[in-house]
Amino acid sequence: MDKKLHTPKTLVEAVRYYADPDRALAVMVEVRWPNGVQCPTCGTKRVRFISTRRMWECTEKHPRRQFSVKVGTIFEDSPLSLDKWLIAVWMIANCKNGVSSYEIARALGITQKSAWFMLHRIRTAMRTGTFLKMKGRVEADETYVGGNMKFMHKAKREQARRRGHFGRTIVAGLLDRKHGTVHAKVVGAATAEELFPFISEHVEPGSEMLTDAAKVYRGLTPVQYVHEFVGHSEQYVRDHVHTNGLENFWSLLKRSIKGTYVSVEPEHLNSYVDEQAFRFNRRKGTDATRFRTVLDTVTGRRLTYKALTARVLVLA
Repeated sequence: MDKKLHTPKTLVEAVRYYADPDRALAVMVEVRWPNGVQCPTCGTKRVRFISTRRMWECTEKHPRRQFSVKVGTIFEDSPLSLDKWLIAVWMIANCKNGVSSYEIARALGITQKSAWFMLHRIRTAMRTGTFLKMKGRVEADETYVGGNMKFMHKAKREQARRRGHFGRTIVAGLLDRKHGTVHAKVVGAATAEELFPFISEHVEPGSEMLTDAAKVYRGLTPVQYVHEFVGHSEQYVRDHVHTNGLENFWSLLKRSIKGTYVSVEPEHLNSYVDEQAFRFNRRKGTDATRFRTVLDTVTGRRLTYKALTARVLVLA
């Protein structure tokens, strides 16, 4: 394996670099075990490398002594090689409007079903874990995703009703003006019961909340937050009071859904929101840094196909 690892800066460089299986393995070893390879079962470093299979074997006596670099990551149990995985990570981390499973399937020479599952695994790694509470000036807004039920075919309208999806899905968002970072999630309704816990969880008391004129935000009491709003029927900006930052994020989100993914089930929408938020929050970085950020979070976030396809719309 290379002792000094090169960092590709473009997609062409990445394709060429990770085509070498030894290099791809070396990168993942560096990401997964920066302090030396450890057995994922018992944690010992007393392991031997099986070069013919690119796997390791633990010297301790226990089940599953042999393991690969994929174990315990989003790549676990995948028959696809690391070169395909790493290029897929590069593409979804850096394509501004997302990348469809059909495009990934054509580019990597795999089935669309495999590409769809692959992209959802990567989105799991793109999900932001702990979020420092926002403070200062914070924009709050919500948007509606999906078609109106009255325009649906009768069969699809009945199917939506049976599944509990009435009309469009609501996504609530917050944007920290100082750092330009956004946090968004699917909510059940644009009500105080849904939005206020979301705001209090992610925004420090005493912050200045900037919203539109929706009545639901009028309950942001001065004891908790300083509330300023602008009525879009009259104006969109009043001094520093506006929600244009979040409107920018909503336009990017809807462009990716309408233009790239076309049809997104409500139970999977949070994953697509996380994907767009990841790229938006790191828009000032480079392709290489966004790629590495995703790789740094692939461990401990395994997603099985059964869990993915059995996913229901959870709004907690």
